[in-house]
Amino acid sequence: MSKGTHVLRHWLGGRITNWKLVRFLICTETVKAMRVDVCCRLRTILSISPYTAPSYKTDSFNCPFCGAFSHQTWYDTFRNTGAGFHDTNLLDLAYCAHCNQFSVWYDVKMVIPTTGSAPLPNPDLPTQIKPDYDEARSICGPSPRGAAALLRLVIQKLCKYLGQNGVDLNADIANLVNQGLSPKIQKALDVVRVIGNEAVHPGQIDLNDNPGMASKLFVLVNLIVDAMITQPKQINDLYSSLPENKRKAIDARDLSTPRK
Repeated sequence: MSKGTHVLRHWLGGRITNWKLVRFLICTETVKAMRVDVCCRLRTILSISPYTAPSYKTDSFNCPFCGAFSHQTWYDTFRNTGAGFHDTNLLDLAYCAHCNQFSVWYDVKMVIPTTGSAPLPNPDLPTQIKPDYDEARSICGPSPRGAAALLRLVIQKLCKYLGQNGVDLNADIANLVNQGLSPKIQKALDVVRVIGNEAVHPGQIDLNDNPGMASKLFVLVNLIVDAMITQPKQINDLYSSLPENKRKAIDARDLSTPRK
């Protein structure tokens, strides 16, 4: 691997897998002047904004309404007893500085909206799958088991979208592994699959005892979509923006290079 590739690997945090494209971007004379811009764009493509789940009395988190990481202003609530106003002690409001909406918290738990700490879906989640994700998110607070079961359905449909049969999720994941699926994404898929199974069948994992686990499944689903749909799409878009003669040269080189 060239020195330039090592530098780019460092800049991008080691998350590139398509080094054929990276080496081209580093070595091609036409692109040399664009090198810094390309690196910045690739880093943007491959970085995933961290998700901070809503948490009681926390100054900032990802808003359950707009999804933005924003400052939250907390307000106590009071009731009129006839003899004056007294703190309810149990009911609090969190005001989002980004969308100006209030989340409602009772006994340190968020009750409005009912999404719990589940994040919004990745924008690249296929439109035919998004309703299942949204339904899971809408019940995450009151029914973490139901949310986990729906998220299992989400990844089953996602596997079908990616060319698998969509009938046997375990077999679909195995096929994707045989096709070169990243071990990290395989583990994420299996986490959602196993916990989703446990949610509807008696098992060793009780989501009612650990509702936070259901919220983390949403993060995993978004990571899966990012790795399997968002990153390839954006890298292909960047590759397509290269001059046509350079792309043809790459195609000709690849056809003439024996596969190892």
